This record gives sequence, C-alpha cells and structure tokens, in this order.
Amino acid sequence: MLKHKDHFHGSDLEKIEEIYHIKKEDITSFSANVNPLGISPLLKETLAKHVNAITSYPDRDYTGLRKSICQYTGAQFENIIVGNGSTELISLFIQTTHPQKALILGPTYSEYEREIALEGGHTLYYPLKEEDDFQMDVADFCQHLNDSLDLLVLCNPNNPTSTAIARKDMRKILDKALQYGISVMVDETYEEFTDPKSKISAIPLTNNYNNLIVLRGISKFFAAPGLRLGYAVTGNPDLLKYINTRKNPWTINSLAEIAGCIMFSDKEYIEKTKSLITAEREHLYSLLSTWDSVKVYPSCSNFLLMKILKEDITSEMIFDFCIRRGLMIRDCSTFPFLDNSFIRFCVMSPEKNHELIEAFREILEETK
Repeated sequence: MLKHKDHFHGSDLEKIEEIYHIKKEDITSFSANVNPLGISPLLKETLAKHVNAITSYPDRDYTGLRKSICQYTGAQFENIIVGNGSTELISLFIQTTHPQKALILGPTYSEYEREIALEGGHTLYYPLKEEDDFQMDVADFCQHLNDSLDLLVLCNPNNPTSTAIARKDMRKILDKALQYGISVMVDETYEEFTDPKSKISAIPLTNNYNNLIVLRGISKFFAAPGLRLGYAVTGNPDLLKYINTRKNPWTINSLAEIAGCIMFSDKEYIEKTKSLITAEREHLYSLLSTWDSVKVYPSCSNFLLMKILKEDITSEMIFDFCIRRGLMIRDCSTFPFLDNSFIRFCVMSPEKNHELIEAFREILEETK
C-alpha cells in the first residue's frame, strides 16, 4: 500500500481556520469541487414544507427516491440501490466482494485503496502518463488485465486529472474484464459536469454487463455533501441482494430522501450548472494555456490539474499564497505519481475564478 501524506481535504475548513486564523466563512474552496451555484433553488424553496417527514421512518425500500433516480439517469428501477453517500456504497461493495487483488488508476482518489486494504486486499496501480496528458491508453490498459485480479476501480472522470474514458472504450475494458472474471467499479462522481455529447457515463452499460457497478452521489454536482445521499446502479441481481443484506436499514434520513426527489427534477438548475461549468472551464483552460509558467491539462469535468513550470515555486508555496487570500486550492503532491509541482482547482463563479487567476498571476509573475 502506498504511503499517503497528510493534506487538507476540501472539507477541512476548520483546520484551515485553526492554522491560518482565517474564518472559514471567508474562504472560497477551490479544493472541494462543489457546484458554485449552491443547492437547487427548487430544493431551497420546497424542502421546508416537508419538515414533518422527520416524525416518521423513511420508506425502507426508498421507492420514490429510486424512481426519481431512474428518471434522472435512465437506469432500470430494479438496478438502483441507495446509500449514505457514495462513500458508504464503496465500502459496502468492497466488503461484499472481498477483493484480494485490485487494480486502480494512479493518480486517483485514495479512498479506494484504503477500503480495499481494510478488507485485507492488495492494490496495484496503473499509472496514467504525464506525456499523454494523463489520458488512458485503453489498448495498453487492457493488456494489464489478467486472472490474478479480482477488482478494477475506475474513477470516471478521474480525480485529480479530470480525464475520462468514453463509453465505447469502457465497453472494451468491460469485455476484457469479463474474460478474466474481474468485477469493475466505476465512480461517476464528476460525470454530470461533462458534455453529454461525450457519452462518458457507464450507466447504460449496466444492462449488458453483470460485472459492473456504477456509483454516484449528490455532494459535488448538487452541492449537497451534508445530505449524505449516494446511489449505485448494477445489473447484477446477486450483488444487489448481497449489498442489501449487509446494508443497515434507513441509512438515508427522511429529509434527504425527499431532497433527492426534488433536486433530480430541477431541470433549470441542472442546465444552468452545465452551462456555467462548461463556459468557465473552457475560459480557464484557454487563458492558462497561454502562460509560460504553467502547463494546464485538458479537462472534461469541473476541475483542472495544473503543473508549475517555475523551479523556484512549489505546490506548497502556491497553496500558502492563495489561502492567505482566502482562496483554497488543492496541493496535489499528496497524490501517488504526482509531486510538488502539481495543483488542482475547481471551476467557481466568474468573479471568484478571476480572483484565483490574479493570485496565480502574482505569485508566478505572469504579465497580462
């Protein structure tokens, strides 16, 4: 298991407040990757009307919520399972399957390796190459699959690289994994920020592959990490049965259940989010691509990975410089296969993005 250094997570505003003596209310988190529009206006307007729901237990089967997810994603109703955030579902899936040997991307989200290790499993990394802008070589990747592996974990789009595997390429991976009896877990936390025309989501493939489970949550796109609502889609009825057997009842509270039904139906908010993220992502990428002091990598989601090309400037220095201005970016030196020349930041409002660019410009001495 690779050793992961300590770092500030996007939710660690209390730690920042304590160390830097900056009120958390005065910090703009470019590290948390959360929708800058905040929660759905429809949810904000209507949730209070349902407050009496807390006087009774939620539906044990979460039928209404699962129907809403069905309409939102196009998944089959019977293939949907819900949980207390996607983190709980990741844990339940790994506890259920007990993988002895897993393959994950590098760099990627560290929680996968942690959960596999807690179940006594061993993790191998497939490193994404910087010279390929961290885009996966699918043919080469498939050559690394073999019958010694139990599990393949793919974050798609991947965090922190913001690169993605198209559905047609995911089919190739799933076909190869099926040959070797490998289960595939795809984390689509950031898929909703992508261009629908790019056809990245693997949810439609759950109808054809019983070795696949796709996970999502509402923390990032719907800006509601505090509600702790996640869902998974799989066409494997045995896996659904096993997870439901291990899962505690009522892990989603009544208000979160209702909130899910409301936010998934807020089409105006969904379209406004996609429009804002697409426009600002393209603007930031185009602007930073003209700078000599950095290399910014192509992004398909709501965050960008950037390499600092000035030898006298490190990711720690960038983090410190920005946080003292109330702007919290992600120092990526803690990710496997990245060093202290990499940072990650998410797309926020045009005004806040301008603030961050000006901070970068000042420390990197870039002229306009």
